[in-house]
Amino acid sequence: MLQIYTGNGKGKTTAAIGLSIRAIGAGMRVYFAQFMKSLAYSEQNVLQRFSPQLVLKTSGKPYFIAEEGMIDPKAAAALTDDVVIYPKGNPPADYIKLIEEGIIAAEQAIISQKFDIVILDEINTALFFGLAKRRLIENLLKNVPKNTEIVCTGRNAPDWLIAKADLVTEMKLIKHYYDKGVPARKGIED
Repeated sequence: MLQIYTGNGKGKTTAAIGLSIRAIGAGMRVYFAQFMKSLAYSEQNVLQRFSPQLVLKTSGKPYFIAEEGMIDPKAAAALTDDVVIYPKGNPPADYIKLIEEGIIAAEQAIISQKFDIVILDEINTALFFGLAKRRLIENLLKNVPKNTEIVCTGRNAPDWLIAKADLVTEMKLIKHYYDKGVPARKGIED
């Protein structure tokens, strides 16, 4: 089955982590590929402790990226080194290469048939920003054995991926404390 967790609400990665824990409890093995995330998030500390039942791989940089015009210039200036703004349609080549390497590693994990579940965390976002190429994900999905579950997370899941999915959950934002200026909190969002 192909599952997608998308939408503007909080909880997409959290849901994938919960599914991973449930699977490990059932004796399954999980490959958890995180795209656009460096090794800097609290959940990674505990996920690594589940080895060898869970293998965690990250393909990200220690900053957020955005296409020109996506972020208010004042907000971008306040973020300083935490965001890299790139010209429309031209994401950083080194970041594209890093994401492609992560996709290839995930595909190799799938082909190995050592894992019951493969999580592609934030792959939807990587596709949205042009860091991941559709053809690579389509090729990866062609190689999935029948007994392997694939989970794709992140905002802005593309229509073509949603059409292929067996399950799609949209996390809908109704209210968030970010709007009150509350930053990401350790252990809750970070």
